[in-house]
Amino acid sequence: MTDILLIDDDEKLGSLLGDYFEQFSLTLTHRLSPSHGFKALETGQFSALILDVMLPEMDGFEMCKHIRSTQTPYQRIPIIMLTARGEVTDRIVGLELGADDYLPKPFEPRELVARIQNIARRQAHNLQAQQLNSPEIHVDLLKEQAFLEGDFIELTSMEFSLLIFLMENSNRAFTRDEIMNNLRGIDADLYSRAVDTLVSRLRHKLKDTGKLPRFIKTVWGKGYSFIGKVEQC
Repeated sequence: MTDILLIDDDEKLGSLLGDYFEQFSLTLTHRLSPSHGFKALETGQFSALILDVMLPEMDGFEMCKHIRSTQTPYQRIPIIMLTARGEVTDRIVGLELGADDYLPKPFEPRELVARIQNIARRQAHNLQAQQLNSPEIHVDLLKEQAFLEGDFIELTSMEFSLLIFLMENSNRAFTRDEIMNNLRGIDADLYSRAVDTLVSRLRHKLKDTGKLPRFIKTVWGKGYSFIGKVEQC
């Protein structure tokens, strides 16, 4: 069974999803507020967090930001945000704060399950090899850690998955749609700015912000490519 945490003040939604998830070998823990959600994160081990934007005490964006910016065992937990309106602005903000995925309400429970399963597939894929190495970047796939010139890099799970994807396919350019479809495994109504934001955040953390690309190259008319030799072991 895979344990999922839902933080949403809709009791009926939690009950419905809990029953629905069982047929997919998913167990759901539901908390109605951020304070109770943090307590659950501190005491449990979850494979993913489903986080509503509209919450009491603090909104989902604030909670996502707190999770990503605080040194905790759950700092890199995959986060799927639920947005009542599903507006592009909400999606971009969630991605900028470190969310891995977003789903507008109302949604089909099967689509939510598909996105959870895709997260699980990404994590399983990361275990097929143990390390990725370029001259300056070392990625430990088992520990889910990345290092730049020996220094640890704090990455969200989505940034980590993007780095792995680009390094595994070094010197090959991918469009924005190809990147997001490979990371999420689901076709979605995405805007290029969301991909650009993710790439920009990763570049910043890799100190790849000069005029000449250090690791990630923009291929005009195509998308992005990781440049340089990468060894998998």
